[in-house]
Amino acid sequence: MIVVAGEALVDLVPTPGGDLAPRLGGGPYNVAVAAGRLEAPVGFLSRVSADLFGDRLVERLHASGVRTDLVQRGPEPTTLAVVGLADDGSARYSFYVEGTADRLVADPGPLPDDVRAVSFGTLSLVLEPGASVYERVLRREADRGALTVLDPNIRAGLIDDPDAYRARYASWLPHVGLLKVSVEDARWLADLPADASEDEVLEGVRGWHGPAAVVLTRGSDGLAVLTPSGDVIHVPPTPVDVVDTIGAGDTVQGALLAWLHHHDALSTEAVRGLDDGRWRAALAHAGAAAAITCSRAGAEPPFRAELG
Repeated sequence: MIVVAGEALVDLVPTPGGDLAPRLGGGPYNVAVAAGRLEAPVGFLSRVSADLFGDRLVERLHASGVRTDLVQRGPEPTTLAVVGLADDGSARYSFYVEGTADRLVADPGPLPDDVRAVSFGTLSLVLEPGASVYERVLRREADRGALTVLDPNIRAGLIDDPDAYRARYASWLPHVGLLKVSVEDARWLADLPADASEDEVLEGVRGWHGPAAVVLTRGSDGLAVLTPSGDVIHVPPTPVDVVDTIGAGDTVQGALLAWLHHHDALSTEAVRGLDDGRWRAALAHAGAAAAITCSRAGAEPPFRAELG
């Protein structure tokens, strides 16, 4: 089984009429939904509010085939994210996180023996006290031999001390089997200028020691992977009419996990052993899933049947 650990929240997304409509989301939550809809055996680890939003979040997990054995419930409110959309559909976020449920997740202890992969990322690795809990789970599961997958999915406005966060991020990498990161986030994590070229970004990424492979999301330029041999494989984007990009990167993460499951590659050793052809197939699958998400309003990953 795959476990996705991290926050669940509600995005308030602009409508054509100028109102804000609630959409269920959160980076790790979207990853779990995407993997579940692509028929991977997946469970979600988080603390979810007992309010109405929390009920809807759990119901959608069930409807997407995601197990909720590891979901904790509490009386605290659900985290809210207000989404702003640019003309190209790209999203920016502001968050309401004080005293919310997902920050108060309790350490579940060692995960079940059948858990082969654990995915982490986004706000859950920033906001305490939950961040320290998820970090313990990451290190413990890596030591146990599970494939640990990380998407830092940076929300810079919530990081008070960037240098301290970058140092903490570097301390996670020896415990990470597969890293997925956007080019923009890689620039931020490597402390590069905003106009640094992709070649400069790749040089920064090459200095991150630990992961067996690093998948780069490149927006409208598609996907790439830095393989263990040091080669970079590029896969072009799937053509799509973009409604918005909310959840696109999360869908990539969930689709990669599902592809690895369906191709018996859910281990660090298997990821390290993927050849160029299999990487191209994995990235094409993830890109096609993300394109469908981009064609819809909000984070709405596809079901497996929609990918053909």
